[in-house]
Amino acid sequence: MAEAAHSAHDGDTTRRDFIYIAGASVAAVGVAATVWPFIDQMNPAADTRALSTTEVDLSAIVEGQQIKAMWQGKPVFVRHRTAEEISSAQRDDYANLKDPQHDADRLVQEDGAPGKAQWLILQASCTHLGCIPTFAEGAYHGWFCPCHGSVYDTSGRIRSGPAPKNLLVAPYVFTNDTTIRIG
Repeated sequence: MAEAAHSAHDGDTTRRDFIYIAGASVAAVGVAATVWPFIDQMNPAADTRALSTTEVDLSAIVEGQQIKAMWQGKPVFVRHRTAEEISSAQRDDYANLKDPQHDADRLVQEDGAPGKAQWLILQASCTHLGCIPTFAEGAYHGWFCPCHGSVYDTSGRIRSGPAPKNLLVAPYVFTNDTTIRIG
């Protein structure tokens, strides 16, 4: 008789099965509720997210002028190049460079679209030791790092000195004809 009662419940769920499933569900919710604050605290803070991008209005920058914008606490050069600076940079595409790169490759936007030749957006840190170079000094009429003597051309490419790489191009995209978003 006990065998008959046991065989009747083989395919059915019992009260014990329900208690196991309910207990496991409550435990899973409890673990998730306990772990979530630890996972959530790894997200960037609101002030960090606010600094992740910077909008720059280009309409106020006249040809031949450069401004320094701040992005993520780091300076960025936004240069409105003259026709002479552009032609000089393009002419030097095949010069003997430490870190060879064409001028057109240094203008590409973050989304892969070609940039505008008159606008050069560079991270303002010398690739040698992170100093901030000054503009219109040096033999190539580009940037010059007075700390250790690195000389960059009008495209931000290293031409002489201890810096191993070109000035880095900041990630940017044109949001309209007169505004860029850095970051």
